[in-house]
Amino acid sequence: RNIPFTEKIAVIGAGPAGLSCAFYLAEKGYKPVVFEKNERPGGMLTYGIPSFKLEKDVIEAEVEVIRLMGAEFRYGVEVGRDVTLDELREQGFKAFYVAIGCQGGRLAGIPGEDAEDVTVAVDFLRELNSGKIDALPGRTIVVGGGNVSMDATRTALRLGAESVTCVYRRRVEDMTALAEEIEEAMAEGCQILPLQAPARIEADENGCVTALWTRPQHIGPYGNDGRPKPVAADAPEFRIPCDYVIVAIGQAIEAKPFEAVGVTTQRGAIQADLTSAVPGLDNVF
Repeated sequence: RNIPFTEKIAVIGAGPAGLSCAFYLAEKGYKPVVFEKNERPGGMLTYGIPSFKLEKDVIEAEVEVIRLMGAEFRYGVEVGRDVTLDELREQGFKAFYVAIGCQGGRLAGIPGEDAEDVTVAVDFLRELNSGKIDALPGRTIVVGGGNVSMDATRTALRLGAESVTCVYRRRVEDMTALAEEIEEAMAEGCQILPLQAPARIEADENGCVTALWTRPQHIGPYGNDGRPKPVAADAPEFRIPCDYVIVAIGQAIEAKPFEAVGVTTQRGAIQADLTSAVPGLDNVF
């Protein structure tokens, strides 16, 4: 097509999904505008994945290609807070692609999580990639068995942690992290402690974490998801002294600004039909 499409389209979020959308829109002749609340594009590629796994200049090169294809990037603008969908409609935007990702972390819901130096992995990795963390002395515990937990584990080792222990409530073979990630973390010095479920966090008189208490588990029947369920074992709680606890048990969307304008969420996910359109909203995908 030689004649470019003239409809203004807003892409909300410059992570992998938003960048992909902008690329294909630009390829078709549109000139999409990408709104990103952070100061750099890439989303979790930039702020979540450690540089030892993905160099940031690779992301910047990809974004530059998309920009040269005709996409415009506006950084430091959070749609829903700095500007609303209605205001963007008034500016002439005809369609919206919501690609906000899962920027929030989830805690385990155990007593003591409000102690100092207890954090979620996505926040820990974001601060690292933003240049706010350059060292992590002391004993570190990472809770979880996925790829993000391995990222946090291997990052903590690189930041000079005295020791890093990954606590997981199932067996090592049940971890959802890639096998090579687990092997590399162990080769780099991480200890994996399986069949231990977090029970509570112990803190000192100043509110600083001093230990994670876990409840021993054994493997029970398989659930509907095809994975074995951990079941509390008849054994006493186990105390693991530590200075930092990083929780990596899942992520969540931050959709309140969109819920305020009619975007429906259910169980932590934006509801959309099979075409990816959000029901009840005009040209929101």
